[in-house]
Amino acid sequence: MLVIVAPGQGAQTPGFLTPWLEDPTFASRFSWLSTVAGLDLAHYGTEADAETIRETQIAQPLLVATGLIAALELFPHPGDAFDQVGAVAGHSVGELAAAAGARAISAEQAMVLVRERGKAMAEAAAATPTGMTAVLGGDRDEVLATLARHGLTPANDNGPGQIVAAGTMEQLAALAADPPAKARLTPLSVAGAFHTEHMAPAVGHLAKLAVSVSVHDPRIPLISNKDGRVIHSGPDVLRRIVGQIASPVRWDLCMEAMTDLGVTGIIEMPPAGVLTGIAKRNLKGVETFALKTPDQLDDARAFCQKHGEGSIIDTTPTWRLVVSPSKGTFHIDGAAADAPRLDVGAAIGDVASSRDRVSVTADHGGEVVEWLVEDGDLVSPGQPLLRLHPEGVS
Repeated sequence: MLVIVAPGQGAQTPGFLTPWLEDPTFASRFSWLSTVAGLDLAHYGTEADAETIRETQIAQPLLVATGLIAALELFPHPGDAFDQVGAVAGHSVGELAAAAGARAISAEQAMVLVRERGKAMAEAAAATPTGMTAVLGGDRDEVLATLARHGLTPANDNGPGQIVAAGTMEQLAALAADPPAKARLTPLSVAGAFHTEHMAPAVGHLAKLAVSVSVHDPRIPLISNKDGRVIHSGPDVLRRIVGQIASPVRWDLCMEAMTDLGVTGIIEMPPAGVLTGIAKRNLKGVETFALKTPDQLDDARAFCQKHGEGSIIDTTPTWRLVVSPSKGTFHIDGAAADAPRLDVGAAIGDVASSRDRVSVTADHGGEVVEWLVEDGDLVSPGQPLLRLHPEGVS
């Protein structure tokens, strides 16, 4: 299975866009998304210095636009992507690029949202001096206990030995004076404590805008930063994108989901390298491809063909699938088991694992065509559970 991932803020480097903009098609598409964002992104990706592109309101639109246009370069015919890509995921702001690539939202909607997201997060960061520090190594439980003692949030959990702490500068200074045993601290060059309660004002702003965003169920399953669950509901994708501004990025759980899905290949959109590097350390046996420059596109396409099996969500105009959000044992809801039809939002059961118990609902409702699992079956993320015939569809 092939998974495409999009990097988050901090992956950008000065001049990384220069070779890409030599392609007239890329440059034209990039100009369009720059217009939507209201920023000269070509300038920021080719001529601006590291300090300038570190600014939240610049870095975020720059990354999302690059990821979206690079994906179109990789798959000139989007239908090819649906035939090869099994799932998508994005780290932090990269989740917007992933959502647009999966067709949950349009590229233009993604650029408006990321433009407003960047501005709102920059304003929230300016309200209180905050920051982030990478905590590398150490015992996981001890690291988390130390962060809690200092009132810090584990804002990014990127796998064993890779946790990013976020909070006020005073809290980070206390961490530096009293670090976890055998851990190395590296202050990050970011504008604030992203993915913490300090970003709550930005959540409120984006939530108001999201009310007017039309969404679709993704054509490719999206692995959520919030908890690593496989999401196939458009409204749920949007809610999670809004909420993740002030909640931790659980990339460790995203990688767990990739393992459960049976991923064999991961390709990272430019500016690539961070997420494939994490995957190499944590997903042994999974091949990775960091797409950095356009001269790699032919090799990248060959990589996609080697690992591609297509989306595990198969949609048609006449029926809908309800799929499992996670790995575990599926228990059918008693009322749904023998029901000939289900209302929108009706519970169909839950998936129980050693970590939690996740309820599953019928987001579309309609006539029950067939159950694809039985009570007590072990299920994987994205596995079809139930086929429904929506009311009003002939």
